[in-house]
Amino acid sequence: MAGAIIENMSTKKLVIVGIILLLFQVFSFMVGGLIEDGAMVTIDVGLAYRDDTVSEWTEMAHSVEQRKLNCNFTTAKTFENEGRYYECDLLPFMEVGSVAHKYYLLNIRLPVSERKKVNIGIGEVKDIRLVGIHQNGGFTKVWFAMKTFLTPSILIIMIWYWRRITLMTRPPVLLEKVIFALGISMTFINIPVEWFSVGFNWTWMLLFGDIRQGIFYAMLLSFWIIFCGEHLMDQTERNRFSMYWKQVGPIVFGSFCLFIFDMCERGVQLTNPFYSIWATDVGTELAMAFIIVAGICACLYFLFLCFMVFQVFRNISGKRSALPAMTKARRLHYEGLIFRFKFLMLVTLACAAMTVIFFIISQVNEGHWHWGDYTVQVNSAFFTGIYGMWNLYVFAIMFLYAPSHKRYGDEHSSGDQGANSGEDIQLTTTITHVDGPTEIFKMTGKTSQE
Repeated sequence: MAGAIIENMSTKKLVIVGIILLLFQVFSFMVGGLIEDGAMVTIDVGLAYRDDTVSEWTEMAHSVEQRKLNCNFTTAKTFENEGRYYECDLLPFMEVGSVAHKYYLLNIRLPVSERKKVNIGIGEVKDIRLVGIHQNGGFTKVWFAMKTFLTPSILIIMIWYWRRITLMTRPPVLLEKVIFALGISMTFINIPVEWFSVGFNWTWMLLFGDIRQGIFYAMLLSFWIIFCGEHLMDQTERNRFSMYWKQVGPIVFGSFCLFIFDMCERGVQLTNPFYSIWATDVGTELAMAFIIVAGICACLYFLFLCFMVFQVFRNISGKRSALPAMTKARRLHYEGLIFRFKFLMLVTLACAAMTVIFFIISQVNEGHWHWGDYTVQVNSAFFTGIYGMWNLYVFAIMFLYAPSHKRYGDEHSSGDQGANSGEDIQLTTTITHVDGPTEIFKMTGKTSQE
C-alpha cells in the first residue's frame, strides 16, 4: 500500500480552485516477470481530507479502478538489464473540481489475486509517481481580478443598452434581442463564483464552468450567424428567428453533444473523482473521435462565417453606387458608417478565428496526456487574452448597436432639386439609427430605397 499526503496552501493564499492528478506507474524489468501486452492494473484507491494536523481523516471517495498499461522496454530483456525501468505512458488517476481543505490523503493499494487474475502480468512495481496539475496562485489572482472587474462592467453596459432600446417607440428587432442575449451569456460566464470555492467544497465547479462556457459558445456562434444574415441583401425576410434554424440548429445540437460528452466524464466524477473516460479502449476511441470531429466542425463553421462576411461586403459595395447621388454631408456620413461597419466585420472575423483556435487547442489540451508524443499546452496569457477579447467584443457590440437619440437639423441642397431636403442626419459615434437597428441594416435590405 502507498500513501501520500497533499498539503493545500489555499488557506494561506489563493492558489488552487481545481486539481488534476495523473498517475505514473514505474515498473522494473525482471526476467520471468514481464509486463504482458494489454496488461490491466487494478488500483484500490481512497481519498480523505482534514483541516489540521490532529483531527481524524474524513473519507471523500473510495473506488477500485482499472487502467491499461502501455509500457516499452528500450533495451534487451536479459539478466544484465534486470532492475531497469520500463517506459510507461501516464495514466489518468484523479480529477477534483475543488480543493477547499487543508490536507488530503491518498491511499493507493495494488491487490493481487492469482485466482481472479488481478494484477497478474504487470511486472515488478518499484515505485509510484504522481504528477499534479493545478491552477497556481499568480494565475488565480489575475483570473479572480478579471472576473470581479468585468462582471459589473458588462452588466452595466447591458442594462444601459436595453434601456436605450426600451426608450424607442418601435419594438426591439431580432438583432437587438440577440445582442442582449449575448450580453446575458457573457455576464453569466463572468460571475466570479470561483470565490466561493475557496471556502466551500463545491466539487461541481469544473462541470459548472464547462456548462457556462458551452452556453456562451452557443450564443456567440449563433450571434455571428444572425449578425451577418441580417445584413445580407438577399435576406428577404428579416427579424425572424425561424429563418436561421438551418444554421443555428447545428450549433445547438453540437453544444448539446458537448454537454453529453462532458457529463460522461465530469458528471461521473462528481461522485467518483477516480473515473476517467480514457481508462478503456472504447472510451479513448470515442473521446479522440469526438475531439477530432469537434475540431473539424469548428473549422467548417469559420469557413462558412467567412463566406457570409464576404457576401455582406459584396452587398455593401453594391450599395455604395448610390452614394454619389446624395448630398455631400449625407454621403460623408454614410461613407463613415460603411467604413466603421467593415472594420467591425473584420474585427468579428478576427474574434471568430481566435475563438475557433482557442476551442480546438483547449479540446486537444483537455486530453493531451492521452495523445502519446503529441502535446499541446495553453499558457495563462493566451487563456486570459481570449477571455478579455470576448468581453471587449461584447462591450463594443452593445455600445455600437445601442440606439442613439442625437440628431442635428435638416440638410437642404439646391443641387438635389429638393429631393433630399428635410433629411435627418444622425450625429453619433455609433452606427445605429433611431428608426431601426442600424442605418447599414436599413441600407442593405431589399426594401431600402435611396
